[in-house]
Amino acid sequence: MENVDSIVVINPLEDIEKLKALASKPRLEILALLKNHSLNINEIADKLDFPQSTVATHISILEEAGLIETKSIKARKGTQKVCFPAFQEGLLIKFPDEQKTEENFVEIEMPLGIFTDCHVTAPCGLCTSEKIIGQLDVPNSFLSPDRMKAGLLWCNNGLVEYKFPNNTMYDERELTKLEVSAELSSETPGTNPDWPSDITIWINRTEIGTWTCPGDFGDKRGKFTPEWWKLEGSQYGLLKHFSVTNEGSFVDDEKISDVTLADLNLGEHHSIRVGLGVKENAEHMGGMNIFGRGFGNYDQGIVLRAYY
Repeated sequence: MENVDSIVVINPLEDIEKLKALASKPRLEILALLKNHSLNINEIADKLDFPQSTVATHISILEEAGLIETKSIKARKGTQKVCFPAFQEGLLIKFPDEQKTEENFVEIEMPLGIFTDCHVTAPCGLCTSEKIIGQLDVPNSFLSPDRMKAGLLWCNNGLVEYKFPNNTMYDERELTKLEVSAELSSETPGTNPDWPSDITIWINRTEIGTWTCPGDFGDKRGKFTPEWWKLEGSQYGLLKHFSVTNEGSFVDDEKISDVTLADLNLGEHHSIRVGLGVKENAEHMGGMNIFGRGFGNYDQGIVLRAYY
């Protein structure tokens, strides 16, 4: 599968062509069929019992709307067009939040290598956008001063923790949500899109919840991954948003625990500790990659947002 988003969010006020493309039962059936398969037009026509010309028309509409992608590959005779969805997990139709402006949140981005604590097991390593840091599979390399420049780190299991300034202590507005975003994937020798891993997040040493990453992605070079990094290595992750509100904790829009803002005791600490890792007793212990600036698809470090 090509490089696709986890969830495609549709703004009904702006994405009219996407809505038009979805307003067709045959096209919805094609999307449902492609959710777990990459198929060519003939295969789609056979499975849905549609004429090939009809399928080709619907595919063109879906592709123009950005809901599927296609690529041409060699066939016995000439080439064939293979179709796959532009999302991995689903579509979300969502009206924009009128209050999501620069005025209602404070954002801090922490460079990937400026962690304040780490406990990792091999295989593990770090690298900058130019070179490997220290030695591969040697946890002590995470103590190297060069880690400050890290753009990618990985481990089999363990934890890395970041300490952010707690600006919420000095803001008179009411805090409504604390959000952490990071680009993450599983970790295995080489890559494997079907390699689940339970990645857990902690805030102020309180376990917020666990998200199961589906795999370690290497089908295509990440948008920012440097050319020297071998294609057989992890190329990009999925950008996940972990949030804590007064109602509970969420990954993207899915609730993962009942931990609330009150459980974080934010008023008692001058810092906010954010930990990411894979526990030793995880059901899916598939390792972890964290992508920072200069790697992956999003060119960001660990981002903490406080919403008011």
